[in-house]
Amino acid sequence: MRDTYHEQLDDILAELERMTRTVSTAVRRSTTALLAADIRQAEEVIAADIQLDAAGEGVEEKVFELMARQAPVANELRMLVAALRMVADLERMGDLAAHVSKIARLRYPAPAIPAELHTVIEEMGAVAGRMVDSAGDVIKSRDVEAATALESVDDEMDKLRSNQFRLMMDDTWPHGVEVAVDIALLGRYYERIADHAVSMARRVVYLVTGELPVAVGGTAAGSGAGASAPSPNGN
Repeated sequence: MRDTYHEQLDDILAELERMTRTVSTAVRRSTTALLAADIRQAEEVIAADIQLDAAGEGVEEKVFELMARQAPVANELRMLVAALRMVADLERMGDLAAHVSKIARLRYPAPAIPAELHTVIEEMGAVAGRMVDSAGDVIKSRDVEAATALESVDDEMDKLRSNQFRLMMDDTWPHGVEVAVDIALLGRYYERIADHAVSMARRVVYLVTGELPVAVGGTAAGSGAGASAPSPNGN
């Protein structure tokens, strides 16, 4: 009976890992849709977000069922609590990838991003996708060192965000207010995806060590992780 129980625990972690791969694909495809004004790909990312939410609900149901029927203790309880938090992170990352695609859809058939600004968006999308992949790897390996290392990749995203602001605030900015708003929103979306990936990695540290790491700035891991970024349609 206990063997079956532990298999169910492992299945939950495996499903979380699969969800990270879905999110990673969504992040990359949404960036491609944005830069190529690819409406078909944008719509597919938006539709996939609904499927991701359904997968998250399935994980939550499994967690609550195990809590009710197995009375988990110690590391088992930590795993289930961490799983619930990671589901929330993954669902939010999926939402953010969909928001990127919604900007592409909003501006279609025109490209949302001028060609000379493609590089900064490509770089932010690439870093966000890589961080989601790393979060999935950390869930699979439960490697505390790798989880901690994700913080340094987040610093890379912060630098890209700063560079983005410098471009927008330059007196020679030629693209007008509408593009500036889109760029600011996109930067926020990618930044939040990175933050959620770091939050997931910290949950793995908690799962393995029983200690919740302190985030930069002295707040507990995950505090603010559910904070929302605005969507292009105000949702």
